[in-house]
Amino acid sequence: MKYLVIGSEGPGFCSDEEAADVLENVIIPAFDELLDLEHEGTIVGGVPVGDRGFVFIADAESHDDLDRMLRSLPIWGVLEWEVTPLQDFDARNRQERTILKHLKAEG
Repeated sequence: MKYLVIGSEGPGFCSDEEAADVLENVIIPAFDELLDLEHEGTIVGGVPVGDRGFVFIADAESHDDLDRMLRSLPIWGVLEWEVTPLQDFDARNRQERTILKHLKAEG
């Protein structure tokens, strides 16, 4: 299954020390994991320019697998997550063709 994943509202910083700590212990490790997932072909995405968040399409076997993937990210507890399951084009195309066939048969 494919999912549109949006992680938003990343942390702001009150001081340079806090910024350094969050960057070193949360954000950079999260980028490292996201890059690993991208190299594995599990996700494709990026960062909206000027934003504190991530957007990607994830490929996972199930909702539970995606949940485990997101929870394993160092930044999981810091961002607000929005996940939308995606129907693939082929399945939707078949569905629309079936609807069209029934509409034409009834009309």
